[in-house]
Amino acid sequence: MGNERLVIIGGVAAGMSAASAARRIDARMEIVVLERGTAVSYGACGLPYFVAGRLERAEDLVVHTAEFFRNERGIDVRPEHEVTQIEPARKLVHALANGSQPVTIGYDRLVLATGGEPTIEISGSNRPNVFTLNDLAHGVRLRDFLDRERPLHAVIVGSSYIGLEATDAFAGRGIEVTMLERSTEVLAGIEPEIRDRVEAVLHAHGVALHKHSEACVISGAPGGPATAVEYGNGTRGGTGIATDFVLLATGLRPRTGLATNAGVGLGQSGAIGVDERMRTNESGIYAAGDCAETVQLVSGRPTYFPLGTTANKQGRVAGENAAGGDAKFAGIVGTLMTQVFELGIARTGLSVAQAREAGFAPAQITITGATRAQYFGGKPHVVTLIWDSSDGRLLGCQMAGEDGAAKRIDAAAVALHARMRLPDMLHLDLAYAPPFATVWDPLLIAVHEAHKKWKHGG
Repeated sequence: MGNERLVIIGGVAAGMSAASAARRIDARMEIVVLERGTAVSYGACGLPYFVAGRLERAEDLVVHTAEFFRNERGIDVRPEHEVTQIEPARKLVHALANGSQPVTIGYDRLVLATGGEPTIEISGSNRPNVFTLNDLAHGVRLRDFLDRERPLHAVIVGSSYIGLEATDAFAGRGIEVTMLERSTEVLAGIEPEIRDRVEAVLHAHGVALHKHSEACVISGAPGGPATAVEYGNGTRGGTGIATDFVLLATGLRPRTGLATNAGVGLGQSGAIGVDERMRTNESGIYAAGDCAETVQLVSGRPTYFPLGTTANKQGRVAGENAAGGDAKFAGIVGTLMTQVFELGIARTGLSVAQAREAGFAPAQITITGATRAQYFGGKPHVVTLIWDSSDGRLLGCQMAGEDGAAKRIDAAAVALHARMRLPDMLHLDLAYAPPFATVWDPLLIAVHEAHKKWKHGG
């Protein structure tokens, strides 16, 4: 009897984490990774910095090559293999190698790591100077365009985290940026006090932000490049903005076509449904990363939260279990951060609206502290704290500030994992030294103010 075969569809964060974890569990298992692109392991979160020119080469983002995995870990990684069909009843995967050569491979266990795909619903998005920034190939294509054409104006459709990071990257190259956001909010789920700081820094750097402005058509000559983006206030037609190129940053949706065609069920979030062991409803099939949903630990509800940290953790659990282990991934509290020009932004847990929707009775408070001692040049550090007014349980925290202030969100994330209440947080022993912090950390100031409000019925 031969060794069992694990097939993983998709590389990068979830797929290669699954492959490496499976190899640690079972040294003899045959592991095959089918990746439709040419790069199998790279830092996708570094793409905006590559586009900005802060990284010289695309290769700087590559963590490991396919050859490394073959030679050092005994994992059969096959780039440029696009899977077209899964047959769970026969345990077969069908793919096209190098775009044309049919390949069929059997499996004993299967991990779906098909990732997410940009949400694109705009006429004209197929024009040659319209870009997305969700994988290495797209990042290289955009960087080549910027280096070659030296454009002067960009339109960014959407104010997602990748859109904001790209705004910073473009402005740093001397490109004038117009951002179109169809809702009235920059960054969904961010509280107004934090959002105001984001909008202020955009305006300070000359970014033209248009909220409640839905991009309708990317226009230009028939078959030619985009020359303008037409937008309106929630209606078709309206104002046009001339541009040299367009970046679509309207968010991700899970890439689930292969899964649903194979009978793999979706969860409440619209991503592939999995349990804490990353198992799907189909026996022997697991899912992980930006194609799979997870549990929001504060609300206890399924959620779709595409992020590299989550993908790596889910991939590791899926790979261990596919190789015979017994790992679990309980879920996330929803922690992320980014930087827009000099401003760091971070959030964890639920927003007020999300908390209310989840059945809590949320209250909030916002304070402004300092990033470090004033005589060390401390700058404003804004903290918004959200708690349940019924029992004082921490529900969420958001921050904005310079000097690395955003990284302090980790303390609030730990508190959320521990289901801490405001009284539990009053005397947290957080680090202090004048070059790094103030005696009273802004998070603790916010906790004390929140505790006073809560004790008085807020």
